[in-house]
This record gives sequence, structure tokens and C-alpha cells, in this order.
Amino acid sequence: MKRILLFGAGKSAICLIDYLGKELKQNDWRLAVCDADLGLAQRKIQGIEHAEAVLMDVADAQAREELIRNADIVISMLPPALHFVIAKDCVAFGRNLLTASYVDENIRLLEPEIAAKKLLFLCEMGLDPGIDHMSAMKMIHTIQEKGGKIDSFISHCGGLIAPECDNNPWHYKVTWNPRNIVLAGHDGAEYLEDQTSIAVPYRQIFMDCPPVAIVENYPLCWYPNRDSLHYVELYGLEGIATFIRTTLRHPAFCRGWKKIVEMGLTDTGDFKQVKECKTFQDWYDVKVTHFTGDKRGQNDNPQENIDSTFRNEFRTQVEFLGLQSDEPLPMDFLCSADILQFLVEKKLAIAADDKDMIVMLHEMRYRLGDEKYEVKSSLIVKGDDSLRTAMAKTVGLPLGIAAKLILQGK
Repeated sequence: MKRILLFGAGKSAICLIDYLGKELKQNDWRLAVCDADLGLAQRKIQGIEHAEAVLMDVADAQAREELIRNADIVISMLPPALHFVIAKDCVAFGRNLLTASYVDENIRLLEPEIAAKKLLFLCEMGLDPGIDHMSAMKMIHTIQEKGGKIDSFISHCGGLIAPECDNNPWHYKVTWNPRNIVLAGHDGAEYLEDQTSIAVPYRQIFMDCPPVAIVENYPLCWYPNRDSLHYVELYGLEGIATFIRTTLRHPAFCRGWKKIVEMGLTDTGDFKQVKECKTFQDWYDVKVTHFTGDKRGQNDNPQENIDSTFRNEFRTQVEFLGLQSDEPLPMDFLCSADILQFLVEKKLAIAADDKDMIVMLHEMRYRLGDEKYEVKSSLIVKGDDSLRTAMAKTVGLPLGIAAKLILQGK
């Protein structure tokens, strides 16, 4: 009897749990779903035989180590910063680990020990990163096998709201980790364009986002996603002229979020600046004043101090999020990012009957002899409802399939 241990029962876990649940009885496996919210874990495994919910504080080393020691495979769907805690225990007890997150430097440092113990740490096994890697490599290998030379690779991916459920001025709703939404682009981005390496600082990530046509009658645009250069060698595309990985959003979202970032509303180290604020209006005023360098009277309009382009659009977005509300700020906030996350989770929540949408597009240009070609491949997935979302499907199912094949020795 093999045991699967899953850490994290959040938004993206439901389809993974559903998939594994169907395999438990047939393969004589057991599944433990661990979360700091026991009720959440219990709801996710409801009706699944051979599955149990476990109340788990990841900081409890003794309980965590015991669970990992008794598992045959470990899956982490915790926030990325916590994967390393799980990874160290998996190395110590010789357990394979699966995650959907990017490989960070801490886990990379474990590589010699992972190799020495002949373990499999399969990271980037979700949607983006994950499905994008596999689908791109299939295209790349197909072109290379027929003698083609790839000159340009651009890969777009975004978790969006389906057009028929798009009913707010941000054209966006939360379907995954809200902290990641608030801090999107926080580390800046690097990519290769026309043989030139381009580094984009955080404050400029959402500037001049180019349009891309994928979904009929629904405008989208892109901003650069993290460090694209890291993947050039991994993809076997040394010498390529253009290599860009992007994130897709609605143009209005990028215009509005550009201002949010510029005003410092996503800052993570500004507690001293905002600690005396009592209401959302107080906080907003402090950030606007700091951004513009002006002292305003009560009747001044902060949007007037930002820029004139799409001013009415941004005013509507501000009102929708409640950035100028007289309601009290959330308790125990430590920075502006905490405050903004509270509002994003509340105001951009996905409704019960909403459907989200995943959109992915690979664009490649290549040469075959003297001829030039362009090829595109797209994926569009819509969710069933607010629980079994397209995001949950596309992040969770690759992990579930991988876990099954590993446990079956395939």
C-alpha cells in the first residue's frame, strides 16, 4: 500500500485531489491532504475513499517529518516560499517531491544530495511552468527533426476570467494564489529580442504591454514573465534571436496595474510609511502623496495627479476595488501589499457560477533551407465553475498524472 502526501488544499488542489481520488482504490493507495485549515482539507476530500484530511502547521517540524517519513511520494502545493521546508525533509528521508512551482535557488542547492540519493524532484509540473514547457518542446523538436532553425520563440500564458463572466473594470478575477497576483512581476523580467538581452525593472513591467490576438473578440496583451533567458539553454535554443515568455492580461488590467505599481500600492517594505493609516482612504492618500510629491487638500482628486490617459478608466477601477473607502484597514497589516491583497481577494473574488479561462499561445518563426515559416499553437480551457476552475485543472492534473506514473514505476 503506497501513500501519497499532499501539502496544501488551496484553490488549485481540487482537480488534483479528484484525479488521485479515482486512482486510490484501483491501485490500493492512500492519500493524506494536509492544510492549516482542516475544514478546507475535509471539504476537498469529501466522498473520496482511502483519503484523509490532516491539520498541519508546516512549521511543526516533528509532525511534518513524521508525515514525510511515512509517505511514498510528496506533492507540495504550498506557497512557493515554503517548498524548501518540504524539500529538505524529502532529501533527508529519501522521498520524491513534485511541485508546480518554479525551481528556486534554495532547492537548486539541494541538487547534489538529490542526485546522490537518486531521488526525483519534479518541479515546474503545472500549467505555466509545466504544460507550456512540454507543449513547446514538442513543437521545437518537431521543427528541429526536419532540419529547421528556430529564430524566434514567444510563449504566452494567462489565467483569466471567461469573456461571458467578465463584468468588472479590471476584467480579472482571482482563481489562484492572491499574493502572487499582487506581487506579479515583482522581481522584474529578462528576455531576448532581436539578439539583444533586455532587462525590465519591476516599475516598468506593465508599461506598453503589446496586444496579442488569441480569443475571438476579446482583447489581450502581454507583459514579460520573469527570467526568460534561463530557459534558452534548457530548451536547446542557443543562438536564437528572440526568446520571450509572457503573462497574458486584458489591456485595461495592465493599464490600471501599471498605476497601482507606480503609486507603491504593492510595496512590501513600507510599514513605517503607512502604519498610522486607519482607513483605505488614509492609506491611498498617503501613497498618492508620496508618489506625486504633492500635499493635497481633502477635495483634490488623486487621479488628477497620476496621468491623463485613461483617467476615467482608472477612476472606475479605483472605485471598484474600494481604494478610497472609509472602511477600516484589515487588522495586522505589515505593508501595502497586505492591504491590497485584502481588497483583491474581496473585490475580485470569482462568483459561484463564474467560469475562468486559461489561454496559452506559442509563436515560433523558423527557417528551413531558404524558406521562412511561422507556426502558432494555442490552448484555451474554461473552468466548470468557481471550484473546478480551468486553473485548478491545468495546474493540478499534470501533477496528478506524474504522481500516478511514478508510483506505477512507469
